[in-house]
Amino acid sequence: MKQSTKNTDSATRESPCIQELQKLLGERFSLSEAVREQHGHDESFHASASPEAVAFAESNEEITKIVRICFKHKKPVITFGTGTSLEGHVAALQGGISLDVSRMNQVIEVNENDLDCRVQAGVTRKQLNQHLRNSGLFFPIDPGADASLGGMTATRASGTNAVRYGTMRENVLGLTVVTADGRIIRTGTRARKSSAGYDLTRLFVGSEGTLGVITEIQLRLYGVPEAISAAVCAFDTLEGAVNTTISTIQMGIPVARIELLDEVQVSAINSYSNFDYELKPTLFFEFHGTESWVKEQAEIVKEISDEEGGSDFQWETSEQDRQKLWEARHNAYYASLALRPGSKGWPTDVCVPISRLAECILQTRQDIDECGLLVPLVGHVGDGNFHLLFLIDPENEEEELKRYQPLNDRLVERALRMGGTCTGEHGIGSGKLKYMKSEHGDSLELMRQIKCAFDPHNLMNPGKLIPA
Repeated sequence: MKQSTKNTDSATRESPCIQELQKLLGERFSLSEAVREQHGHDESFHASASPEAVAFAESNEEITKIVRICFKHKKPVITFGTGTSLEGHVAALQGGISLDVSRMNQVIEVNENDLDCRVQAGVTRKQLNQHLRNSGLFFPIDPGADASLGGMTATRASGTNAVRYGTMRENVLGLTVVTADGRIIRTGTRARKSSAGYDLTRLFVGSEGTLGVITEIQLRLYGVPEAISAAVCAFDTLEGAVNTTISTIQMGIPVARIELLDEVQVSAINSYSNFDYELKPTLFFEFHGTESWVKEQAEIVKEISDEEGGSDFQWETSEQDRQKLWEARHNAYYASLALRPGSKGWPTDVCVPISRLAECILQTRQDIDECGLLVPLVGHVGDGNFHLLFLIDPENEEEELKRYQPLNDRLVERALRMGGTCTGEHGIGSGKLKYMKSEHGDSLELMRQIKCAFDPHNLMNPGKLIPA
């Protein structure tokens, strides 16, 4: 879905805010329709909306000046990293300025002895790990897309490694943020714990640009494991695959990754990435540690999977084969789109307590089958998180949404009844606003008050995260 993109008219060009920003940034301030349109949409299905202009910032001080100008003229600011978000996070729903931080792409410092680093918001996860390649360290949070670390922080991203290494919430030590009125503040320290004051770092992590502009992030790093092995295991039933996951987690086995693919998703990956896996519910595992510990983990998990009807493990031990495996997993979205050529993808996700995971997935699968829809299911099931991808014919969008929207509503309602959440990692954006009241109840009003305290004029990414 796309809102109309209006040309930048003379009134916009002549507005005092636009003129001040042009004077400040010169050619790094764009009114081009193509540039504005690019910054008005992400990879989501939800409505796009072009900003009035795009500002390309290169420093904290420059962002401060941009935000102060926008604050003075009451112009909305929407922060833009790489545009990989999935719930309509970057759409300029109320107009305003898209603030592109992609040029702020410096790794500021790496503290090898303390296992931490500081980066600018535009640094991507792949760029950071490339920078770290000779240090023996790495940053493990892997949402699949090569997202900016500022965007990953703003959406509280996680991904395939979350079972062992946690999410962005656990791995951000501190931040530099430009507030709605243009102040530069720093939250947190490099210390691993603190009892000093409110935890502002955690408040900004997951705030989706609604409280301020994240410009720098202090991150935890980890030593590269001595040994890494990946394995693929097929199951006769979806229940067997999910129960294997639950037992593995409940036994405290520290696997790095456990990814579930249903038979529809396996078929898509086979075709798209040239694999020949059995067309059955399948788990992708990855084990990290010493040689002996990796072997021990794998043996225990193999015993569990055998009891649940799992096949022999298909091992991917070389770095090249592992990369191919996880690249295929990360390309699951595009592989799924190929199942219905010309379709648009509407990805959605929920997360539930691990004890309710099997029940939630099986009921969801039954829902899908009863509707007669082609809906791939994939999940970071080690932490109770799974995803659906609705494949929608753009020529018949309105009619198909009448089938898919109730399915998504039932998915969310089921997760909430089970003590889960409407989104495990995609975030709220504009796409899941309507579920915030159901999930948070009366605490939503307190969120509104926090938003108002930080951003009294509702200029920071308005229309996202907090319902009006």
